[in-house]
Amino acid sequence: MEYLQPVIGFFVLLLLGAIFSTNIKKIKIRYLINAIVIQFALAFLLLKWTVITDFFEILSRGVLALTSATDSGVAFVFGYLATGAPGAPFEVINPGGTFIFAFGGLVLVIVVSAFSALLWHWRVIPFIVNGLSYLFKKPLNVGGPVGLSATANVFLGQVEAPLLVRPYLATMTKHELLILMTVGMSTIAGSIMATLNLMLFDVYGASLIGHFLTASIISVPAAIMYANMMIPSEEKTDFPSDHDEKMYRSSIDAITEGTRSGLDIFLNIMALLIVVLSLVALVNMSLAELPHFNGQALSLERMAGWIFAPLAWCMGIPWHESQLAGELLGIKTMTNEFIAYIRLAEIDASLLSERTRLIMLYALCGFANLSSVGILISGMGAMAPDRKDDLIAVSGRALVAAVLASCMTGFIVGIL
Repeated sequence: MEYLQPVIGFFVLLLLGAIFSTNIKKIKIRYLINAIVIQFALAFLLLKWTVITDFFEILSRGVLALTSATDSGVAFVFGYLATGAPGAPFEVINPGGTFIFAFGGLVLVIVVSAFSALLWHWRVIPFIVNGLSYLFKKPLNVGGPVGLSATANVFLGQVEAPLLVRPYLATMTKHELLILMTVGMSTIAGSIMATLNLMLFDVYGASLIGHFLTASIISVPAAIMYANMMIPSEEKTDFPSDHDEKMYRSSIDAITEGTRSGLDIFLNIMALLIVVLSLVALVNMSLAELPHFNGQALSLERMAGWIFAPLAWCMGIPWHESQLAGELLGIKTMTNEFIAYIRLAEIDASLLSERTRLIMLYALCGFANLSSVGILISGMGAMAPDRKDDLIAVSGRALVAAVLASCMTGFIVGIL
């Protein structure tokens, strides 16, 4: 079974994508094979090539420096609410309980968003994005606008990336809109990576920026692959020869717009966490009144575990750990990745092996959840109002494809 499980899991993950296809007969096998080869090649290079891993180490130190610099600004604005015990105008009995997520880790989203915008204006991020997009365009049959926006999701948010190709949204096919939505939910923005790195640093004992970047990069071809399966199409939109990727007028404009975008993300995360956690608690209280099952009260987490456990097994996780891993996948899909990662950090080390934790670290790395569907429909719908009905029509497939893409990324990392 040790050798049979990955084979079965791999074909089941592909089959699940084909089941949701609008026309299975039109699925192009060559694009599917190309996507799989690209995913394995990228994973091998990003995880095994010393040059890349050394670069991730440098990047990790840069993120830690940025975190330290952010702490200075936050401490000036929020005082002891941000620093915890130091500087409090009263005696602190329990210093460990003074951490406030909104003032501590989450504010980093704003700073990283502004810094990312500045790097985009200085042409640093576009250089990397264009290089990656050329890798995907021909082998996976995507046009220039889709390739650019899809790859930009590795660094930008799921709504910010489509802004790069806003003029082309009105003429894109449903297939291309599906790709944009799927990739948007299969990756996480650089600002979120930095915040999650800070949240999980004490648990994993190492910087995770390299892992998060790797997960997002691998998930791009995986997402395109599933979108190609679900709505097969040979049509594609391309850039005119005079296309310009410029988003900001100056460095100051980039910092200002990046800060504004980061603030929107910051407030959105806080609001969603409050609402979603409240709703989950309310549902769990209602389920607790029902008859217990196997001596335990019913909960959304347990029910999600039953539904997603087979999917966790397909990623290569042993069956005795699949229930718990399935719960994490379900939490991420019904709520968001923040809550799922918090739960992962809280799980006792004896319940999940180190390999399973690594697979889940990658499988949870993405915006594939119900709230993201609403965010994408409203955000992209505002950019192209005439396409809102088409966005709604493909949104269900986009969520399923994004979940499967993240699972495929976890599977590949588990194999390597």
